[in-house]
Amino acid sequence: MTPRAAVRGEPEGHVEEEDVADRVRYAVVGLGSRSEMFTSALLGTYAEQCELVGFCDVNATRMAYYNRLFADRFGAKPVPCYDAADFRTMLDEQRVDVLIVTSVDRTHHRYIIGGLDHGCRVITEKPLTVDAVKCQAILDATRRTGQRVRVAFNYRYAPRNSMVKRLIAGGAIGPVLSVHFEWLLDTRHGADYFRRWHRDKRNSGGLMVHKASHHWDLVNWWLGSRPETVYGVGRLAFYGRENAEERGVTRFYERAHGSEAARHDPFALDLASDPKLRGLYLEAEAEDGYLRDQSVFGSNISIEDDMAVLASYASGATMTYHLTAYSPWEGYRVMFNGTKGRLELDVTETSYVSGSRDDINQPDLPGRPLPAAVTRTRLLLRPLWEPPREIEVPEEGAGHGGGDVRMLADLLGPGRQDDPLGRASDHVDGALAILPGIAANRSFATGAPVAIADLADL
Repeated sequence: MTPRAAVRGEPEGHVEEEDVADRVRYAVVGLGSRSEMFTSALLGTYAEQCELVGFCDVNATRMAYYNRLFADRFGAKPVPCYDAADFRTMLDEQRVDVLIVTSVDRTHHRYIIGGLDHGCRVITEKPLTVDAVKCQAILDATRRTGQRVRVAFNYRYAPRNSMVKRLIAGGAIGPVLSVHFEWLLDTRHGADYFRRWHRDKRNSGGLMVHKASHHWDLVNWWLGSRPETVYGVGRLAFYGRENAEERGVTRFYERAHGSEAARHDPFALDLASDPKLRGLYLEAEAEDGYLRDQSVFGSNISIEDDMAVLASYASGATMTYHLTAYSPWEGYRVMFNGTKGRLELDVTETSYVSGSRDDINQPDLPGRPLPAAVTRTRLLLRPLWEPPREIEVPEEGAGHGGGDVRMLADLLGPGRQDDPLGRASDHVDGALAILPGIAANRSFATGAPVAIADLADL
């Protein structure tokens, strides 16, 4: 198969104007909650130029759930469903032009490489993958095929983060010498990583890869530079059975559903009470045994919840970074010190549980208004020898402060997007967003700094 995009030699996730009459054919592999952002956009806003032709997943119940949901929401015909073992069959039978990868992180490389080798353009959810070996395999595949992979870094597109880029690129504080970055996940959102498959580092690379890839990517993009060396200290300090026992907890359970002990645990997730969680997970678990509502105080957690990192950049800048997954509030603070002054961004975000009805990562849809994604943003510029001044930043209530909507327009919309900020990210950006986290994981284990150049050939 040689798709239309390959004939034109076009590797990116954009759609040219001439394709509108002949809709581009999309398939999605991995039908967890994050996939809905893409599938809803394909069936809704971008239906005139895009056609959703295939679902691929290990779980037929989840695929059937989405087909019912989209029939009700969009009047859509059932999308053909394929088991994961039939992935290549789907690419062949459905003549897929663009593959969207939203599967479990540890499987991203398998589908990205398979799509590239099949001649498809590929869009993948972050992180690109979870370890250095798989990262190198993806990089090798892009060189072998001559294709790029688009990585869905929606935080680049949020107005507040775009404004930071404009100010730094415009020289408002001069060359950046140091960055101080703190990201806080509250006990609603942060705890959710410890209930689901992310709690096993083999699946997710831990929060330093799965979550912090957003943050590394932002700093890489803001600075226009690459990280070179990473040193870190990380631990499981709050979640997990031993930590709970030290705080005096005596009642434990494996999963919340059907557990009397879970009824009194504020960290428990009630799958049965949320129609979406029930349909996607509770009713699907008999097929693959995946338990979405595990106790955050279980004994089989291999990821960290408190991480401190020091990184150096090729530009000469240094960064101190801290990720906390058990905070009483959600948001982030980042400060840039430059030769002409200092820039401070302070953001409070609304937390969510992935896959639930109040998941702010999902696009705004008729009949389902979303909570405000950001409750407070403050961007303060402090020039040398001048009074500080607050920079006005327009904010939106859609997913990731308006980032999702803008990113989808870039990935799925017709024609070229004029973007002087360079927000579109590819596999090299994706690699540079995960390699510092992979390096940090190695540093956690060894106690030594790790050079990014030792991990992969970029």
